[in-house]
Amino acid sequence: MKYLVIGAGGTGGCIGGYLADAGRDVTLIARGKHLEAIRRDGLVLHGTRRGELRVRVPACTAGEFTGRADVIFVCVKGYSVEEILPLVERASDERTVVIPILNVLGTGERMAIRLPGRTVTDGCIYIVGYISSPGEITQSGEVFRIVYGEREGNAHAVRLQEIAEELRGADIDAVVSDDIRRDAFRKFMLVSPMAAAGAYFDLPMGGLQAPGEPREFFKSLVRELAAIADAKGYRYPVDMLADGLRRIDGMSPDTTASMQKDLKKGGASELDGLVLEPVRMARALGLSAPGYERAADRLGELSSRGELSRKFPPDPLQSV
Repeated sequence: MKYLVIGAGGTGGCIGGYLADAGRDVTLIARGKHLEAIRRDGLVLHGTRRGELRVRVPACTAGEFTGRADVIFVCVKGYSVEEILPLVERASDERTVVIPILNVLGTGERMAIRLPGRTVTDGCIYIVGYISSPGEITQSGEVFRIVYGEREGNAHAVRLQEIAEELRGADIDAVVSDDIRRDAFRKFMLVSPMAAAGAYFDLPMGGLQAPGEPREFFKSLVRELAAIADAKGYRYPVDMLADGLRRIDGMSPDTTASMQKDLKKGGASELDGLVLEPVRMARALGLSAPGYERAADRLGELSSRGELSRKFPPDPLQSV
């Protein structure tokens, strides 16, 4: 199968690099100095299960890509989805499987509206990775898992399993979900409280690992999402608060969520999808979410627009 990975950051770079190292036909969409370095020197991956990898992988800008892909991984921020839709449309057909790997809930469902005739799943990823320098990705920890699936039915189950087998052959733990809304929300229950609490107190992960108000705030946010999950009928095999604490405690103390970094830069961020959306969900279900209300009020002041988009209907596709 031919793979197209849109976005060559910590997630997309690792997906594309692992696939290329396993001999798969993959093209990376990147830009700027990162793209220049990949073209010149190859893509370097640090911290993988097999040590340092340097792989030669075709890379180009979105405008330069003219081929067709059997599998498209969308690995951009929520606020960039609109920008890459034309590329997904022209690089796909009725046989293509599009797998969005974003922190924002429901991206695949919204993309499917704009991509009629395509198979667009929803998905999430468990990995800690970042661009450490142009052309280089650093992965922290052993976990590299992609979970994806169809929202309704299993019309493409065989195809999704074939993709999973190829991913596993590239040393990527792939899971075809039987309830992707439930499983994507489980990932959301980690990344959203982590991003919201870290940005609220302007602290790296070490600040949430130590006893004190930031850690208690993180816990309150997880509990609010757990109440939403319960109202939606999602059931998990583990205690999600204990699981969330275990995961953040296992991260490097200097880890900072990307939303927090984006807010400090003053540009676009995933504030809407990670902080304001839980407020909307809670209100729709008749639940209280005081922690997320507090985070929305404070972090809204840092957004590039200087307003709280939760006061208005969310855009049908974009997060911000």
